[in-house]
Amino acid sequence: MKLRVYLETTIPSYLTAWVSRDLVMAGHQQTTREWWDTRREDFELFVSQFVIDEAGAGDPDAARRRLEMLENMPLLDPGDKVHALADELLKRVPLPPKAATDALHIAIATIHGMDFLLTWNCARIANVALRPSIDAADKSRFTSRKRKRRTGEIRRLRFRLVLLSAASALKRSVERIAMNRP
Repeated sequence: MKLRVYLETTIPSYLTAWVSRDLVMAGHQQTTREWWDTRREDFELFVSQFVIDEAGAGDPDAARRRLEMLENMPLLDPGDKVHALADELLKRVPLPPKAATDALHIAIATIHGMDFLLTWNCARIANVALRPSIDAADKSRFTSRKRKRRTGEIRRLRFRLVLLSAASALKRSVERIAMNRP
């Protein structure tokens, strides 16, 4: 059985964007493309309407490329539990109000039991400093003894990039890009 991966919006964005002049971002783009080409078949991939909405915003040509890439991906149902967990995250985790969709990404991946949340959003989603607050928000949702066995759903969701060996791949990508630049 394949591991289940929720793709947050940064993945289709980096995958379909023109190569950035910023070396770090270009490295992220290259690493994302390498993972997509070599590893995506190892996983069962999912997105949500939140991803579709974000991917459809902005430059019309770029939005079209992102949406085409997401066209056949299974959509996770947001449901009431997702919104309840996202609300709890916004109350307990030091996130700015504009991060409401980030909380929804975390919540939908958690509620649907994803093995991974794949993102390059290290400021608000894959941020190790926020992890204790995120875990506390998850624990607070369960009060009865019967439900306590489900505590820690977020902990089971591995907040890390599935871009295996991302650091070494990123380094190789940056070196390759730097060698091709004047």
